[in-house]
Amino acid sequence: MGAVNMDTVIVFDMDGVLAEVTESYREAIVQTVKFFTGTTIARDTIQDYKNQGGWNNDWALSRKICLDLDVELPYETVVEYFNQIFIGPNHGDGLISRESWFPKAGFLERLGQRYGLSLFTGRLQYEADITLKRFAPGIVFDPMLCAEHVEKAKPAPDGLLEIQRRKPGAKLWYVGDTVDDARSARAAGVPFIGIVAKDHSTRSEILRLFDEEKAIAVVENVNEIEELL
Repeated sequence: MGAVNMDTVIVFDMDGVLAEVTESYREAIVQTVKFFTGTTIARDTIQDYKNQGGWNNDWALSRKICLDLDVELPYETVVEYFNQIFIGPNHGDGLISRESWFPKAGFLERLGQRYGLSLFTGRLQYEADITLKRFAPGIVFDPMLCAEHVEKAKPAPDGLLEIQRRKPGAKLWYVGDTVDDARSARAAGVPFIGIVAKDHSTRSEILRLFDEEKAIAVVENVNEIEELL
């Protein structure tokens, strides 16, 4: 086993990169909007908002979609309902329990033998912890930066700049799946690897956005970055 190359740190986004969230976060948006407006929105509608940029916060996005459907709500009201169905009454048995894990067995372990691993996600830490403890209890992300750890959320570069500060001299790579991830990386001067599935409903649009933001590579699944690196 070779020594870990701490001169290079692979920084992962979480949702859509490590965790499959179609039936968790995305479904929570659908159910929240339906609860408050009576309208069932399409998943592609959510993606259209995401592609606009600036909608990394799913609570804020849920509220915005409700507003666009002529239902104005206090932010805290949306957050309370969303969390109720997402986290569940027993802290993990809600929609979050529907998540699956993209990395194949051994992938993160092998990567961690060669590089430093870090995490920069728009989740709150307790939300991230639920999924990490379920799927990757032995993986160390150092540092792990969540929503409450940065002053400004993506697409602001705050999280990546903080990782740079904690890892002076290290070269960072950021792996993400949204235009906000790409813009955050570009603003921080960090090379960006985009992820978009071959069968994604708005693949061509996301590819265009990644190209605009100067992604150095685009892959279909996080497991493919091993060969890239």
